[in-house]
Amino acid sequence: MRIGIIGAGNIGSALARRFARVGYEVLLSNSRGPQTLTGLVQEIGGPVRAVTAAEAAASGEAVVVSIPYGRHRELPAEPLRGKVVVDTCNYYPERDGHDPDLDEDTTTSSEKIKAHTEANLVKAFNTLPAATLRDGGRPKGDPGRLAIPVSGSDEEAKAVVAGLIRDIGFDAVDAGTLSQGGRKHQPGTKVYAQALNAAELDALLRAE
Repeated sequence: MRIGIIGAGNIGSALARRFARVGYEVLLSNSRGPQTLTGLVQEIGGPVRAVTAAEAAASGEAVVVSIPYGRHRELPAEPLRGKVVVDTCNYYPERDGHDPDLDEDTTTSSEKIKAHTEANLVKAFNTLPAATLRDGGRPKGDPGRLAIPVSGSDEEAKAVVAGLIRDIGFDAVDAGTLSQGGRKHQPGTKVYAQALNAAELDALLRAE
């Protein structure tokens, strides 16, 4: 599979490493242009190319969005329409500026990104630190294997993302729909920033 990544910060670059390590073709982009990613691409090695955000969106069979939530309106919406998009973003008012809809909990950050892109959006990879995503993958059956919550309203898209999670050494735990599930693993919840196995994560998600 060819994976586009929009955002080459801590989470985006960690996922680029993991996906490249298991053999996926990775199209990595940031807001400053491909020329600023030369060193990172060389460091990661393997099937990774630096491209523009528009190219990552258009050419990725699945696209990971890993940018500050406050900049989500800068995403190239047209090429993401109808595509499997993985939203790793978290809303931090002190960084992103206050969003009244999110402050009042009338919707979720993922639903707003979905509305902008019209993608088959799945929220994942937003609870664990970048270092854990980069180095924490374990083989199936390993007692130290960690789990990642997944929420979305398109079951086929969730299945695709769950497969990506398993391929890089984690278990996927279904948190529910984009609205209900997304609220269960956003910042401030019991599972956020917690290293949990699948059983532990599932139990906490059910308790939210």
